[in-house]
Amino acid sequence: MSNNLTIVLENRKILQGICGPNDLNTSAIQAEMGIQIFTRGNEIVLDSDDSEKQDIFRKLIDNLVEHYKIGHNPDPDLVKTLYKSIISSSDVQTDLLKDIHILLPRSPKVFPRNHNQASYIDSMFKYNIVFAVGPAGTGKTYLAIAHALMEILEKKKRKLVLTRPVVEAGESLGFLPGDLNQKISPYLRPLYDAIDSLIPFSVIKKLEENRIIEIAPLAYMRGRSLKNSYIVLDEAQNTTKEQMKMFLTRLGEGSKAIITGDITQIDLPSRKKSGLIHCLDILKDVKGIQFAYFGAHDIVRSLLVKEIVNAYEKEEK
Repeated sequence: MSNNLTIVLENRKILQGICGPNDLNTSAIQAEMGIQIFTRGNEIVLDSDDSEKQDIFRKLIDNLVEHYKIGHNPDPDLVKTLYKSIISSSDVQTDLLKDIHILLPRSPKVFPRNHNQASYIDSMFKYNIVFAVGPAGTGKTYLAIAHALMEILEKKKRKLVLTRPVVEAGESLGFLPGDLNQKISPYLRPLYDAIDSLIPFSVIKKLEENRIIEIAPLAYMRGRSLKNSYIVLDEAQNTTKEQMKMFLTRLGEGSKAIITGDITQIDLPSRKKSGLIHCLDILKDVKGIQFAYFGAHDIVRSLLVKEIVNAYEKEEK
C-alpha cells in the first residue's frame, strides 16, 4: 500500500490557482523537491513516503493556498522562494511575502515575488531614503513607483517627482531635433511605462493636470527644495558625485526618496566616478538610510533575462 501524501483542497479552482497555467508551478515544485507530483479532482499528491519531504510539501501547499486566497497568484518564482524559506525554517521570511504588499485603487495588489523584493518594500514603508541596487529586471523601479503612487493617491505625500540623469551617448541634446520635451522623452519613457502599468490613464492625466506627478531630468533638480514629496531617482549609477550630492540635498521636510541603479551598467565617461557607487560607501553608516541589494537570482522580468544576466556575469569574472 502506498504512503503517498494526498492533500485535499477546497475546490478545483484553488487547485488550478496553485498549480498555475500549464502546471508551471507544479513543475517548479517537482524541480525543487525532485519528486513526482500529480493531481486528481481537487487533490494534489506527492509521490513519496519520506516524512520530511511530506512535511515540506504540506507547508509549501498551505502557503501557496494562503497566497492565492489573498489575491497573490502563485508563480514559479514564488514557489522557489517559499520552498527555500521552508527548508531554512524561516517563517518570518515566508510571512513577509504574504503580509507585505502595495495597494493601489482600481488595481490589483502589488506583491513581492521574492524575499529581497519583500524587504525592499518593507524598507520603503519604514525609511525616508532607500537605495535599491541590482541588475535590470529585479523590480527596483517598478516597486518604487508603485509605492510612490500609493502614497500620493492616499494623500500622504503632496507631489511625486520622477527623475533620471540624462547621459548623452555620442550626441549632444542641443543638436537633437524637437523641443526640450521631445529631446528628453526617450530617457524618461521607462518611468511613464511603469506608471501606465499601475494606474488607469484617466488617473494619470488628472494627476499630471494638477501637477501632482512631475517627470524631469536630474539637472532640473538643482536649486529646488522638495517638501512633502516622494522622489524617485532612477538609473542613479549614471550620476556623478556632484549630481548625487545635489539630489540628496534637495529633500525637504516630510519628503521620501528612493534611489535605484545598476552599478554594472554605468554609462559615464571613464574618468568620472559614479555618484551611486560613491554614496554606497560614504553613506553606509548613516542612520535613517536603508540599502536594498538585488542579484541575478532576483530577476523577475523573465527567465531568459535572468539567463542573459548570468551569462554576462560569468564572462566578466
